[in-house]
Amino acid sequence: MFSEDDLVLISGLQHLLYCERQFALAYVEHVWEENRFTAEGKVLHERVDAEHHESRRLFRQEYGMAVRSLEYGIVGKCDLVELYLEPGGKTAEAIPVEFKRGRDKEDDCDRVQLYAQALCLTEMLGAPAVHGDVYYLGAHRRTHVEFSAQLHEATLRAIARAREMLESGETPAARYEKAKCGRCSLLDVCMPGAMDRGGKRVGRYVQAQLAAARREEPDA
Repeated sequence: MFSEDDLVLISGLQHLLYCERQFALAYVEHVWEENRFTAEGKVLHERVDAEHHESRRLFRQEYGMAVRSLEYGIVGKCDLVELYLEPGGKTAEAIPVEFKRGRDKEDDCDRVQLYAQALCLTEMLGAPAVHGDVYYLGAHRRTHVEFSAQLHEATLRAIARAREMLESGETPAARYEKAKCGRCSLLDVCMPGAMDRGGKRVGRYVQAQLAAARREEPDA
């Protein structure tokens, strides 16, 4: 069991899988900047996360629901949780729903975030959370996510890696990836293009110096 002081933010898992340097800048160095994409996402979540609930017989919707798991050491907030109830009021099934401004991604960063919420709900409510949904505003529809053993392992690896980076306090070196860096609000802080070019120049300099030293060595 983890203590309250050792909980990893669930939202950070998405950042970690998108880019470990972005995660370190935001959660280790506490650096953050807004751009159009983050501003639009913030407005979307503020609209969704306003804490309220809707209910009818044997079904309830909870918006902006705070969740945590001391077993896995994670904490966060669900945009929406749909709860199916037994006649006595006990939760029979919990379905987390995460809202995103863009479209479905090929990687697991959104699905890991969703599954981490499910781990919390299962622990808190004692009810199974076997699937969830991500609502992508760009597609105007929900994407259904089945919680598989592979997703479970990917989520545990992400949690462990996030905790490792937080404890080490280290920030990975910058590496430019056009598809990701162009959308990142920390681009001007991170400066991946400059760091990459600088690293290559240093590498070439070191190689040149080593080659020169070998040429100057006397023959055996």
